Amino acid sequence: QVQLVESGGGLVQPGGSLRLSCLASGFTLDYHHIGWFRQAPGKEREAVSCSSSSDGSTYYADSVKGRFTISRDNAKNTVYLQMSSLKPEDTAVYYCATGAPCWAAIGGFGYWGQGTQVTVSS
Repeated sequence: QVQLVESGGGLVQPGGSLRLSCLASGFTLDYHHIGWFRQAPGKEREAVSCSSSSDGSTYYADSVKGRFTISRDNAKNTVYLQMSSLKPEDTAVYYCATGAPCWAAIGGFGYWGQGTQVTVSS
């Protein structure tokens, strides 16, 4: 069955970097869009970035443009989110998801990982 497992979260100081990984199983990553989302305490889940399988396009929320980079290694069935210049407001649980095109609403993504906590604090 489709399974997504995130890893790489942790505690980092403001200005620091982290790389999140999303290991996919049960399907071939090559043919699927993969999105990264996050949810901070008391806030709604929001889209952070997405990698399109159709043309290789990538998308970013305005709040992370220039700081986050999404990439995929299809041979490893893994998608990465490289996060740099981290800010306290980036603190959230980060999820990867698939099952919908990048332009779809969050609710259209049918398969989700369990999430990984990212905390940005001094």
